[in-house]
Amino acid sequence: MPAIADHLQHNLSILFIGFNPSLRSGEVGHHYANPRNRFWQILYRAGITPHLYHPEEDGDLLELGYGFTNIVSRPTRGAEDILPEEYRQGREELRHKLSVYQPRIACFVGKGVYTQYSQRSQAPWGFQDDPVTPGIHEFVAPSSSGLVRIPLDDIVHIYSQLRERLSADE
Repeated sequence: MPAIADHLQHNLSILFIGFNPSLRSGEVGHHYANPRNRFWQILYRAGITPHLYHPEEDGDLLELGYGFTNIVSRPTRGAEDILPEEYRQGREELRHKLSVYQPRIACFVGKGVYTQYSQRSQAPWGFQDDPVTPGIHEFVAPSSSGLVRIPLDDIVHIYSQLRERLSADE
């Protein structure tokens, strides 16, 4: 199954970084397309997007200054199917993307995404005090997967810190 195209451009406000695309996302070619994934609902409820977007509109978020990539590009059933070599290569590629595109905020959609990227064993939710990539605010958010047991309102609250930071920077 082919990788899903990144949505990248210079000067993004937020670059959302996932583990890897789901099989459903791979089938349709859009980010966060699994119907059980709550990503689009979370962004809307947190006030990050002006209306509820759908996966097929993922490219439209570039107009808002939001982009998409993954630490691993190969679609799988779950993150447990990602191979260690894929993470190693993905870390290198992600560091390159961040250095080239320089988004204001790198939002890691899942604590495991950030720990794989940073090679740190732990990370708190929210903005990180000691970013791996100088000059970029690194933000750790819960995964938007429907399998996550954190209440949706709590997830939305964590994501709302992104909106607050963007508003404060304007």
